[in-house]
Amino acid sequence: MTDTTAHTTANATAASTSASADAAVETGGGEAGNAVPKTASHDNEPSPKLRAFMNSGWADSERHDLAVADVAGWAAKRRDALSQAFPGERLVIPAGTYKVRSNDTDYVFRPHTDYVWLTGNQTSDAVLVLEPNGTTGHDPVLYFRPRADRSQGEEFWRDRMYGELWAGRRPSLTETAKEFGIETRHVDQLADALKGDVPTRVRRDEDQSIASLLTGARIDDLKDNELAATLSELRLVKDAYELEQLRDAVAITHRGFSDVLAEMDQVRKYGERWIEGTFWRRARAEGNDVGYTSIAAAGPHATTLHWIENDGTVDDGTLMLLDMGVENRQLYTADITRTLPVNGEFTPRQRDLYQLVLDAQNAGIAALKPGAAFRAGHEAAMEVIVHGLDAMELLPVSAEEALDPESRLYQRYTLHGVSHMLGLDVHDCASARNETYRQGTVQPGYVLTVEPGLYFQSDDLTVPEDLRGIGIRIEDDILITETGPENLSEAMPRTIEDVQSWMAS
Repeated sequence: MTDTTAHTTANATAASTSASADAAVETGGGEAGNAVPKTASHDNEPSPKLRAFMNSGWADSERHDLAVADVAGWAAKRRDALSQAFPGERLVIPAGTYKVRSNDTDYVFRPHTDYVWLTGNQTSDAVLVLEPNGTTGHDPVLYFRPRADRSQGEEFWRDRMYGELWAGRRPSLTETAKEFGIETRHVDQLADALKGDVPTRVRRDEDQSIASLLTGARIDDLKDNELAATLSELRLVKDAYELEQLRDAVAITHRGFSDVLAEMDQVRKYGERWIEGTFWRRARAEGNDVGYTSIAAAGPHATTLHWIENDGTVDDGTLMLLDMGVENRQLYTADITRTLPVNGEFTPRQRDLYQLVLDAQNAGIAALKPGAAFRAGHEAAMEVIVHGLDAMELLPVSAEEALDPESRLYQRYTLHGVSHMLGLDVHDCASARNETYRQGTVQPGYVLTVEPGLYFQSDDLTVPEDLRGIGIRIEDDILITETGPENLSEAMPRTIEDVQSWMAS
């Protein structure tokens, strides 16, 4: 359902902030064009005539048709919630900057999750500042590096990091103000804005890119963890916009898995690399990227939890464990795992183990009702796993002894927990306090994974030889609703019969 109140407010805000941005541009406080361009040692030095020629003859490229983005109203509500948690304090949340991959090449930029959640914007070298306004609220200002003015300076045609002719078009201050309903200023003004005797919290646990701009600001480093924790806890319950994005990411991920199965002849020929590349193609075509490095683990590689080398063979008679998720255009990610028989049918032994993991997952999902302990899904799944292993005579002790907190010997074969939060990050809300998250209870609006697994290492002498090198995990993305758990990825086959039919089709 459309939130007309939120969108009306966002449109009104956009109008006022656009005017502010226009004024900033007119007074010289907006688009900067005189920055020293970032060049390489092998770049040619331009002549004065070339400089003059490059600064003339360009059409106006300002976008005048922008409407307020759907996310703008939701982001405004989120900023209000954060504002209430820190009255009278300045809050600084950076998007981050580029990170070097090697020499003069950078990784593709992906903004910090908290910044995206509070703004909807995905521009690099941007900083959101919530400035206390003297009452109980804050005034948000978005500082960032807009595209350079083509009538002056060299940044737009010489700068390898920010130049439009090198790295692509950056938005203007006015465009960003219109799209996200927030006042915008050039990042060069940030240092002055952060001066003064105002208590300031900075979200900078992973990003030091704005450290040089904080001179003169009153920063209490001891409070940074509290800001990070508060942001994670605010993000635990997903709003309607976020749930829509997660459903989108799950649907694209389903199509990506199907792409892989449709190319099994090539998978057998080229191995795990073909799986990774095929899924990534779908992620880029319909989304932004993969939400995490895909795990395309065939045969014994499936017993390595985070196998990301993806360079092995895919052989008939073995299983392939595919843990993959698409990050959609708004940066929300799915996280789904399926374990599939390479030749399309499970062997009797594989069937028994797969069914045990599936039964454990179903028990884990069913346990996650509103108000249940976050660990309820894990504990329910482990009960099933342990008693199943006991029935197969694969435990060195009884099921009761294995489940004893002083023992837990079964973890040799299960290794990991069953659930984590999911959203803008694959391991979402990671800075939330333990008592709120892992030792807390699940609430309507939570989205989390349920992913039990069994892993029998190739050199594990405690299990029968025919089981060594088998790894099985089944993972789905679960929304907690008022009436119980909803499997967002239910459309992806999970039962033995459905998996085999999926592969056959």
